[in-house]
Amino acid sequence: MPPQLREKILGILARHNNITLATLRPDGYPQATTVGYASDGLIIYFGCGIGSQKAANIARDERVSAAIDADHANWNEIEGISLGGTAARVTDSRELAKVHSLFLAKFPQLAGMSADDQANTVIFRVTPSVISVLDYSKGFGHHELVTV
Repeated sequence: MPPQLREKILGILARHNNITLATLRPDGYPQATTVGYASDGLIIYFGCGIGSQKAANIARDERVSAAIDADHANWNEIEGISLGGTAARVTDSRELAKVHSLFLAKFPQLAGMSADDQANTVIFRVTPSVISVLDYSKGFGHHELVTV
């Protein structure tokens, strides 16, 4: 991946807080849900309820798609990323501690999260295998596709 494209992706990840994540329901239909995220390089982390449909979908099928972008009145300003990859539940205590630090740095309000809420939350790691970078400032519909 060209260094300037990697920096563009990392910049988009740093500037945004929410990702729309698509998982596969048991009936095969995709389910798209918006969640907050933190990232470490190109790896994206999110949390959700232990009994949520997202968690059940990922337990059954690790494949996910996602999009990060913002609304723009001027199409020439559209930028964002969409990706395909896999999601896995994080269970390693060292990785969980790192993710906790990443989330607290990005979302300080999490320091007030109750022990019950923490106990009922699971963390997932999204590892992209392909990323499409949208940048309409380079022309309508401009995108660059990279394999990770």
